Amino acid sequence: MSDFDLKKYLEAQRKKVETALDGLLPHTTDPSAPVMEAMRYSIMAGGKRIRPILMLAGAEAVGEGDDALLPAACALECLHTYSLIHDDLPAMDNDDLRRGRPTCHKVYGEAIAILAGDGLLNYSFELLSSEEIRKSIDPELLMEAISIFSRASGVFGMVGGQTADIIYEGKPIDAETLAFIHRHKTGALLAVSVEMGAVLGGADEVQRNALKEYGQALGLTFQIVDDILDIVGDESVIGKPVGSDTRNQKATYPALFGLEAARSKADELLEQALKALEGFDHRADPLRAIARYVVERNR
Repeated sequence: MSDFDLKKYLEAQRKKVETALDGLLPHTTDPSAPVMEAMRYSIMAGGKRIRPILMLAGAEAVGEGDDALLPAACALECLHTYSLIHDDLPAMDNDDLRRGRPTCHKVYGEAIAILAGDGLLNYSFELLSSEEIRKSIDPELLMEAISIFSRASGVFGMVGGQTADIIYEGKPIDAETLAFIHRHKTGALLAVSVEMGAVLGGADEVQRNALKEYGQALGLTFQIVDDILDIVGDESVIGKPVGSDTRNQKATYPALFGLEAARSKADELLEQALKALEGFDHRADPLRAIARYVVERNR
């Protein structure tokens, strides 16, 4: 593990994903062009690309590192960016900055921003069912991946988590409800990224369950660290306003338990994620390093 260069790995994978995104995103000169421009503006604004990278790393951990999986990886980034566009809207978090740039609705207006989010959501399914991936992946495995992707994006995943997040703004909340929000709103897509990599990479049942457990622990860790950074982070580093959770009276681990307890919870979940990978060889080193990075990051 000591000779694994995570920075180099993340940069190489990020470039690979962004090149694929640039080639796969739609273009047009017809009257619908503004929404496609807004889609491209938001998705090409930068970011860590951690979800597609996790999917590729999940496949790599079980021995499948084929670039044929890139359309599926890009589908995850489309889905994630759709959620960010909608999350930033005045009806949600009303944020002006995302990834260091004005949010989509600030540039294109609320109506086009809503449609751009809708466009990315639907385009993610186009990518997952495209001819390019259908000719490379076993149909049964692809259908399974689409099924878990759909669940993570819908009412049993992100939509359900966002709903609970809105309902509990400014209201007392217990630890169980808070965990529900975090596991569904943010954790679901991170967890399914790894699981999709396992499925599309041809993992056996034991491998898939272990990677699913890793993803679930990582997903909750990621959101807890996000909550911490919203309090102690540097806006110039994280690329969005800090303190929005407090202003919007959002339910967070630091708000409920305090900063130190939140940090301890993140460390505990890190250990769970690493333990889930004990049965894997060096091919899972990227996943191990990413888990540590999630806890130690400053953005």
